Amino acid sequence: MDHDTWQWQQPDTVWKGAGLYHVTMVVPSRQPLFGELVILDNDPLQAFVKRTDLGDAVVDRLLRIPKFYPEVQVLHFCLMPNHLHAILYVRRAMKKGISSVITGFWRAARTLGRAYSFAVSSLADSSAYYTDPALLRTQIGNDAFYALSPVFTDQPFLRPMSQYRQLPTAIRYLDMNPARLATKRLKPGFFCVQHNVEINGRTYDAVGNIGVLMEQFRQPVHVRSMWVKDAVEHGYDQPLKDYKAACLDAASKGTVMVSPFISRDEQEVLHALLHDNRYIIYLSDNGFGNYFKPSDLLFDAVAAGRLLILSPWTHDPDKRTITRAECVALNQMAEEISAR
Repeated sequence: MDHDTWQWQQPDTVWKGAGLYHVTMVVPSRQPLFGELVILDNDPLQAFVKRTDLGDAVVDRLLRIPKFYPEVQVLHFCLMPNHLHAILYVRRAMKKGISSVITGFWRAARTLGRAYSFAVSSLADSSAYYTDPALLRTQIGNDAFYALSPVFTDQPFLRPMSQYRQLPTAIRYLDMNPARLATKRLKPGFFCVQHNVEINGRTYDAVGNIGVLMEQFRQPVHVRSMWVKDAVEHGYDQPLKDYKAACLDAASKGTVMVSPFISRDEQEVLHALLHDNRYIIYLSDNGFGNYFKPSDLLFDAVAAGRLLILSPWTHDPDKRTITRAECVALNQMAEEISAR
């Protein structure tokens, strides 16, 4: 099917159409049951995951999906010590939908989880049971088998990819997972959440290099709406261009740029600052969960010690959008942090 004719799925639809889907399955205990991270020569880019028998078996079940569902192709996957990412391509409309496919894969993983639980409790070699779980059911009986912990108690997370151009980014995200985990282990201080960091009488949670606060000069980045209006409605964009250039010039001279980087123009400044390896304080509208990891855009800057991410609010897992009141508040905080 031509990519231009794909029927991209929306979150509130029944996902039966052709398209791309990102699947994530996590070990609920967060134990490294799938494999061990190996870092060669302390170089994150040489990191890889050495699979356990359970990890190999789960990957095998993932790659078997097209045998049962010919409409589905496993385009790419990445197995990490405690989770699995996969990108699936549904070639044509399905009768039951992609959710049924993932449920079937999850049930197969739960069977493998029971084999793992038996191996742990009996100190038995489980490799044969991963290949043929029916062998274990025959050996101990159905009742005893289904009494074993399935390990994978949470269903995989399924997310439709709304645009074809997301595919290269998603593949890069999967491929860089071992390097990111290696970076976090080699530089744990930058990636640990630090609570109650006080700045000018206000407290924040923080991720990144606290030492950025010790730099002598700080400056907020706040693109004014009147500059954008003049550029869009009247074609007069010189003030907007001058402001962005002034921000980049200040950063090139050692000034730390401080902002929530909300608007498109502020995001352009952020991208330029990251590209030029400048120091940044980024104000986030949401706090940090237990397994927080900076996005692709920010991760390398945190690892290099050039970025400090601050949030004045606790983490809300259901938060999706930022309010105008929050925008105003964060811009005010950027002004406060910049003042000495």
